[in-house]
Amino acid sequence: MKRPILIHPDPRLKKLCAPVVDISDDLRKLADDMLETMYAAPGIGLAAPQIGVLDRLIVLDCVKGENETPRPLVMFNPKILASSDEKNVYEEGCLSIPDQYADVERPSEVEVEWLDRDGNLRKEAFGGLWATCVQHEIDHLDGKLFIDYLKPLRRQMITRKMQKLKREMART
Repeated sequence: MKRPILIHPDPRLKKLCAPVVDISDDLRKLADDMLETMYAAPGIGLAAPQIGVLDRLIVLDCVKGENETPRPLVMFNPKILASSDEKNVYEEGCLSIPDQYADVERPSEVEVEWLDRDGNLRKEAFGGLWATCVQHEIDHLDGKLFIDYLKPLRRQMITRKMQKLKREMART
């Protein structure tokens, strides 16, 4: 089931999310809904707070090629164990901040640990776009948005655009 995505500014996007203690069928269904919502948007990542659920859950799939096999990942309680000193700059966007993009510098490689949908502990190293995406989504679980990396004036400008967008959406 496709879920509505919260648009910044929304107080739920700035909250610290609670760890998942028990991976239930309801949470697996939530993860499936999040993947459906992400693909429909279309996006490459989605965090639970973006649909108003304050649990430590993210989904991502950075496979973009039409002839490539999708690789949807569901991560409960994802945690960065290590990150490279080398940095990458990607132009990031966010489904909660539609049509706004900015260059953000992040570690180019990260090692991440998480629980999969069956409760198994997984660990994997990510590089390139995958590394950027997983860091962006984990930030959401800590109440941080990609615009928080920008200079205050740019961040305020984007926030004002989102406030205007929300007013326009409320009228329709």
